[in-house]
Amino acid sequence: MLFRMDFNGDIAAVVLEGNEQGEAFKALQAEYATTDPINVVATATEGTFRDPQTAAALVELRDLLTGTEGVAQVASLVPDLNPLTGETVTSTMIASLPAGAIGALLAQNPLSDLLLDESATNTLVLVTPTDDGLSVAQALAPLTPPEGIEVTLSGNPVVFATVLDVLSFVLLFIPPMVIVLLVGTFYATIGDRRLSVLAIFPAVLGSLWTFGLIFGLGRQVDIVTVIVPIFVIVMGSADGLHFVTHFQEEADGNADPVARVSSALSHVGVPMILTTISTAAGFLSLLATDVQPIQQLGLFAAIGITFAGFISFFSLPALISRLTIEPSHHNALLGPRVTTGLKRVVRTRVPALVLGVGLIVFAGIFIPRLDVNSDQLFFFKDDDPVRLAFEKTEELFGGATPLAGEFAYDRATGPTGLAEVREAADVLEAQPGVRRVFSVADLAESSPELVPGVLSEQVTLPLGDLVSDDGLRFVLFPGEFDSDDLQGWLDVVEQDDRINVLTGMPVVWDEIARLVLRAQVVSVAVAFALVTVMLFAAYRRVRETLVSLVPIALTVLVL
Repeated sequence: MLFRMDFNGDIAAVVLEGNEQGEAFKALQAEYATTDPINVVATATEGTFRDPQTAAALVELRDLLTGTEGVAQVASLVPDLNPLTGETVTSTMIASLPAGAIGALLAQNPLSDLLLDESATNTLVLVTPTDDGLSVAQALAPLTPPEGIEVTLSGNPVVFATVLDVLSFVLLFIPPMVIVLLVGTFYATIGDRRLSVLAIFPAVLGSLWTFGLIFGLGRQVDIVTVIVPIFVIVMGSADGLHFVTHFQEEADGNADPVARVSSALSHVGVPMILTTISTAAGFLSLLATDVQPIQQLGLFAAIGITFAGFISFFSLPALISRLTIEPSHHNALLGPRVTTGLKRVVRTRVPALVLGVGLIVFAGIFIPRLDVNSDQLFFFKDDDPVRLAFEKTEELFGGATPLAGEFAYDRATGPTGLAEVREAADVLEAQPGVRRVFSVADLAESSPELVPGVLSEQVTLPLGDLVSDDGLRFVLFPGEFDSDDLQGWLDVVEQDDRINVLTGMPVVWDEIARLVLRAQVVSVAVAFALVTVMLFAAYRRVRETLVSLVPIALTVLVL
């Protein structure tokens, strides 16, 4: 099954499922047959885009983008057709025009104020893919722009294409690095190379079986499932380490390997079972959340840890019984020292009380400061090219990921009904963080001759379909905003009957962040309940059960 491995870098496909905002976003895209655009910021290295040569280079860039496989539409500052003659606008035609004529031609574009910055040295080109934005973003990445222009790519498809490369790196390099670190740590603790490798063997095999199951079910590796093997390897190796450590200790006084295995299982078998069950139950508690990606993570991590537990209990003893093991800790670097040090520390209760009180105070100070992080680029560093491209687009044009929505509109009212739409747009534009709201209503002022054709769907604008049977699609270009501003926009939409919906990836990410926060609270509560039941079933005493929960509770509070 591992040979059926496939990657899914489409973050939207992962986060849109199973939440209200995600479904609204998909519904709007389906109604207006739109997809996430790729933002291409073209920067003039000399002059401005009102100069004939620079404008001609922009036309060449537009043609290069249009000719890329998978591109459905390209919206640029230069119109496709000359509004006076109806001829196709070519780079040769633009280069032959006088400078004054260029300005007049660009003014004919109803989106010119959205696509050109104040200095006229930067312009936004919107590339709309057919349906596979990821492939288009990958195809545009190595694009060489015409002379005199530099390009910067941003938008969700660019993020998805970059994430696909990140997924490959995480899957191919991070798990082996984790394995090496764990084996090194185990060796420093028990001082035996073979036992160090055998201790992690069940977890590694369990992670492979888990991935085989994932691919056998026809699923792809995405931003969630890619971290499953890391959880399985780290947490699933505990049982193996417990068993090989006790088996090594038995080598001091028992030469019979079968007897050593029996003794080891009699001492640590039950703790191994409890560790596996409690860890798997902790991850299964994530199924109680409403976030589908978190549910998948919990399910597959629990399955992997269960696999590792079975291997540790059944296969590892059979394998290790065939080995000749030296007495414990002869070459260990840390194990004896750490054990001796801990024994000295716990001679009195004072260190435990001081540490416990310190952790509680720490948690009490910082837990109230927890906040929702709705940054959809949270997995990119501050100096990553993707984040820098988004910041540049946001600085120049108000956001690399514009929001979209729908105004209520009765087509029977014709152009006269656009006045009410314009009023609703003004309400949105008055909100903090909103730079511009564009819809067909804007054409009533800038290009009234286009309105009848757009409303009848005989004229298509570069931004795609803007008219449906019961509404008008709009595009909201944000400025600098935060989560509170976003919630304010959504509150306006909920209270204003003239606005049907406002959505987009920023809205979806904000909703996901809030759902994850609530999911963490629910899953922690469920996990504590499950662990409490299992501990009570093992100890049959309330006091021992509560005392066993203290380290877990302190760890959760601090983290």
